[in-house]
Order: sequence, then C-alpha cells, then structure tokens
Amino acid sequence: MDIAAMSVVLNQSKVQQQVGISVMKMAMGVEATQGDSITSLAGESTKAMESSIQPNLGSTFDVRV
Repeated sequence: MDIAAMSVVLNQSKVQQQVGISVMKMAMGVEATQGDSITSLAGESTKAMESSIQPNLGSTFDVRV
C-alpha cells in the first residue's frame, strides 16, 4: 500500500470517528431535553393530584411569635 492511499484511509477513518462523536453528542442532548420535559411533567401532575385530593392542604399556616 502506498503512502497516499494510507493517508486517504486514515483521514476517512478520522472523519467517520468525528461524525460518530457528533451524532452521539446530538443524541445525548435530545435525551437530556426529553428527560427534563418528563421530570417537569411528572412534577406538575403530582402537584395537580395532591391538590385534588386535599385542596386545603398548604393554603394557610399559623405563625406564632
């Protein structure tokens, strides 16, 4: 194998590796965004369920000095 062919093969493998890393970073960003959305949705539904079960809970509090 000559040097020019080796250079082309090495550069192609570097490009493939960089593309793989970029795609993985994009996928990780999407998963993080979806995880945040699911977490906020779960928090909102939990609050709604708690207030529907006990609507007076947390509406007033006593302060003693």
